[in-house]
Amino acid sequence: MLNEQANSTEQQLPVTGQGGRPLRIIISGGGTGGHIFPAVAIANALKQLAPDTEILFVGANGRMEMEKVPAAGYKIIGLDIQGIQRKAMWKNVFFPIKLINSISKAAKIIKDFKPDAAVGVGGYASGPLLYAASLKGIPTLIQEQNSYAGITNKWLSKKARKICVAFDEMDRFFPASKIVKTGNPVRRASVDIKGREEEALHNFQLSPNKKTILVTGGSLGARTLNNSVLAGLDKLIAADVQLIWQTGKVYYKGIMERLGENYHPNIRILEFLNRMDLAYAAADIIISRAGAGTIAELCIVGKPVILVPSPNVAEDHQTKNALALVQNNAAMFITDADAPVKLVPQALELLKNREEQNKLSKNISQLALPNADEVIAQHVVEIIKENNKN
Repeated sequence: MLNEQANSTEQQLPVTGQGGRPLRIIISGGGTGGHIFPAVAIANALKQLAPDTEILFVGANGRMEMEKVPAAGYKIIGLDIQGIQRKAMWKNVFFPIKLINSISKAAKIIKDFKPDAAVGVGGYASGPLLYAASLKGIPTLIQEQNSYAGITNKWLSKKARKICVAFDEMDRFFPASKIVKTGNPVRRASVDIKGREEEALHNFQLSPNKKTILVTGGSLGARTLNNSVLAGLDKLIAADVQLIWQTGKVYYKGIMERLGENYHPNIRILEFLNRMDLAYAAADIIISRAGAGTIAELCIVGKPVILVPSPNVAEDHQTKNALALVQNNAAMFITDADAPVKLVPQALELLKNREEQNKLSKNISQLALPNADEVIAQHVVEIIKENNKN
């Protein structure tokens, strides 16, 4: 297993596709922003390597990639596929039929588009597409974002040429000879915080003489994080600590109705953070969920972090992502169940402990892999080159 990110500065000469034409690459997956953003980032990096590359996305009908990918400027075709429903098994009655139909449609897409490689980033559509590609002899690459691999990627890895990962010890799930540690692509504008603290504090109308906590649960929000902040507001105010509190779309209205406008001069309550770079820059410590994409950003930002993993995800992968940082002394960890009682007191204790903050900041920064999109794109080109030799 490669434990270091490949040389992102090493420009590899792009290869041509079949018959000397421009490269054609299919990227498949989606379902959540955590899958869609890396997919688009990889596509953009491939276009930088070879601007005439033709890229086609394959997603799942009814999922957010069917809107987000065209908005990013790429064509997408949808498969009528769903995941296995573990909580309502009766909903799986049509799953085998949908799977067979999706593999058949994926095979037709491959026949028509004639890709030189297929990339899977996770999500419902990546399984049928990569399976169909492997049957046609198309080289495939998997981008596994989490520290705990899902069933589909473990199955697809048997035929994949390369598996790009973000965490160590992934040979528990995949053949070691195929693994390369690249990290997860990040939104570069969101992590560009150097020298922006003054601008950030001004943007949020916060004082440079007070400590600031950022709480973020993603665009939709996180019920536990919001309830934990509500439970600890009196403690935060008593400690004269500033708070940037991103509630998420689902919870914003209810929280504002409860607290009212201009609740307290130290508290900034926001539905959504349009400028994550300024939120990160303003924060002394960050409280967050533990999605793979978020962790990739936090490693580059390099601020002390308290992670509260969501328990409502497949294979409890957020907890495993968080523990991968904790074992490197790179983050603090509180369970979802403990957060309403423990989160705010632990955050206030961390703000008082400069030595612990420095340790966490140093260790999480050492895990940063900032050029993942470029490196993954180079590995896609590499598997095409290898395939062309055969």
